[in-house]
This record gives sequence, C-alpha cells and structure tokens, in this order.
Amino acid sequence: MDQPKLVDAILDVSDRVATLTLDRDDVRNELTGTALADDIEKTVDWINRTDHVSVLLITGAGKSFSAGGNIKDMLAKRNGFEGDVYEIQRRYRQGIQRIPLALARLEVPSIAAINGAAIGAGLDLACMCDLRFSTADALMGESFINVGIIPGDGGGWTLQQIVGYQRAAELTFSGRLFNGVEAKQLGVVLEIFERDSLLERCLEVARSFAAKPPRALRLTKRLLKSAQRMQVGDFLDQCALFQGICHNTDDHIEALNAALEKRAAVYRGS
Repeated sequence: MDQPKLVDAILDVSDRVATLTLDRDDVRNELTGTALADDIEKTVDWINRTDHVSVLLITGAGKSFSAGGNIKDMLAKRNGFEGDVYEIQRRYRQGIQRIPLALARLEVPSIAAINGAAIGAGLDLACMCDLRFSTADALMGESFINVGIIPGDGGGWTLQQIVGYQRAAELTFSGRLFNGVEAKQLGVVLEIFERDSLLERCLEVARSFAAKPPRALRLTKRLLKSAQRMQVGDFLDQCALFQGICHNTDDHIEALNAALEKRAAVYRGS
C-alpha cells in the first residue's frame, strides 16, 4: 500500500518503524494554521491499514517539537479561531481534535521524540503517544491558561492519565513551563537523552518494539488501551479472545521454537 501524501510532515519507514517528522520549523511546527493535523490523521489511518509498520515515532524538524497553537492567529481571529461559539467548536472538532482521536485509534505503539519546545497542544500531542523521550533542555508546558483558554485538544484528559489528577491540575492551573529534567521527575517523559543522540536512541527503542511478533504487538496495544475504559470482567473476556488469536499464529510457534533453540526468532506477521 502506497504511503500517504503529506503536506507539512515527512514520513520515513525503515525496519517496520514509521518516523513522522513535523516539518514546519518556520512556524515551530504549530498544529493550527498548518496541515499537520491532516498529516497525522492520514499517517495513523495508513498505518492501521498496512501490515508492514509496527511502531510510529513522532518528532519535529528544527528547534521545536511543536509550539501548539498560533497566538497571533488567535488574536487576529483567523485560521480556525474566527466565528461565533458554534463555529469555533465546529472548527475544533473538525480540526485539532482529530489528532487525539487518530492517535487513540492507532493500532501500534507510538513514541514521541521531544527534540525541543513542546508547548500547549505540542505537549498534548506528545502525551497522546505511548512513550515520550526528550532532551534535558526541551521546554514543555500545559500553558493554555496563560492565554485565557482551556486545553481544547483533549489535554485535560490525557495529561492526568500520565501524571495523575493532582499534578495535572497544578501544571494546568499554573501554565508553567518545565524542562526535560523535571519532565522525567514528573513522569511526563520516560528518559532524557543528549540532543545529538535523541532520535537514534528513540529509534533503538522503536526498533526493539518492532522486532516483536507484529500481530501480538498490535493486540497488546489494543489491550492496554482497552484497560483504560473497561470493567475487569469485560477486560478479561477480551484478554481471553486476544490470547486465543495469539496461540493460533505462526509467530507464536516461531517464538517458542526460537526460545528453545536459543536463536533469534524470525517473525512473518502471521
């Protein structure tokens, strides 16, 4: 299946890892006033339809991961910030809110390589991924309150899933900025890496995931997401079903034989 045609992002696929680079350094990879929401949604839907991608890695070109929304556009009431209450809510639903919905339905693990500033919706984009890594000096912030708005992209839900309600409330009510070192202490990012090695270290993690049995990996991602919204009985029923699928795959038998024979497994996604 051909890769999607993107406007403001670059998609590279290697070793079953799809690397999506937000490529609007001229506007700090903002998510409003660009085609990045479209590009992210197209990429997710393409990955879900193809069987040769096992991990999505998202990073930014230039000095920023993503600056989120454009405050100059907000002030000028343009590029999605114009209109009455009904029109603005429609633009949010049909615009930036497509990103959390897309990443919520992504069937493979996702990793954010936070190479620079991740502010407002930029931080929320990173938090929509399964794992986050950053540089020590990358500035982050749930900064919507500083410009008199709320996290309209779903960040009020996503952030507290990661750090808990109390810490999410403090970060959101204050709108303060914090660097990668504190982000690790807060649990926002998993590890911090040197700037010149960030992408390669993230790719190493991505490749280690992508080396696992493809079907089991996708089912595991679906299972972890289901656990956030299901009662334990229903969840266990789903576990049993997914386990039945896994036990009937060729990759399961290959994994068992490879373990017994003390060799590297060769998975075929079947």
